[in-house]
Amino acid sequence: MLSIRQIFTRSGTLGQGNPALTQHPETSEQCQEKLAQRSEPYANPAFEKICRAPYMAPLYDPKTQKPEDAKACIDQFEFPDIPCAYPVVWVRASEAAEICKVEGKRLCDAHEWEGACAGSLELPDYRFDLAKGVSVERGLQRMRAAHNRSDAGSKSWSYGAVYQTGICAAASHKTPGCSGGSWSQCGSNTYPAGDFSGCHSSLDVYDLNGNAAEHMNLPLNESQMASRGSKELGYTEMKGSWFIFDTYRAHDDSCRWRAPFWHGTRVLDKDSHKNYHLGFRCCKDS
Repeated sequence: MLSIRQIFTRSGTLGQGNPALTQHPETSEQCQEKLAQRSEPYANPAFEKICRAPYMAPLYDPKTQKPEDAKACIDQFEFPDIPCAYPVVWVRASEAAEICKVEGKRLCDAHEWEGACAGSLELPDYRFDLAKGVSVERGLQRMRAAHNRSDAGSKSWSYGAVYQTGICAAASHKTPGCSGGSWSQCGSNTYPAGDFSGCHSSLDVYDLNGNAAEHMNLPLNESQMASRGSKELGYTEMKGSWFIFDTYRAHDDSCRWRAPFWHGTRVLDKDSHKNYHLGFRCCKDS
């Protein structure tokens, strides 16, 4: 906890949003009342045994594997990975990676988040060959385009095959006057984690769509894959959508869609991007 507090203190903005502007649509107490009424505490002893940590879900392919076969797990909720807590935002990718490491976890690779969302962890499909001999940005662009083409005919969201409003934490509002990502103009108007019980994948991972977008690692070669033990990591990838997405669909957010190189840097760059609607979740080798 001391190490995590030091990361927060060093940041100056890392937290649950600018308290002078942020207006959460529901309180943590209201979320807890919902859970009590549904008798749904989210605790899963079987998952905890596999992942050796609370509120984590095994990553595997249900067609050929059982949860016990999982080689990695992912946080069920956005950090701090606690039901009914607001997600932490204004976090740089480098800070997210550092916090995950302090917790004995790691930042997820893009394909792990995608598998958690789609309900099936598939083999990594990074076209590293397309990045050879070109600039980083061009290589990532080519890899992204190839990936998105291959997934174009089978889009899905964490809750199903068709986009639906009202399922996930995406009906909040944007602060009047908020443009871009200004600390002094933009509130982080998120919902408590797990407030929408239907917003989960078949692997029981929540809030992948809506609430906060999430930092992930996008490798440019095998030595940058967090899932293969990389310490250097690759480049920033934004996953998911955010808390006004039901009324303002600024981009795609289907499970296996990979975003353009928005505000792209190396994950471990000390000046990697942060924003009022951008958080993260961690993975862990089981």
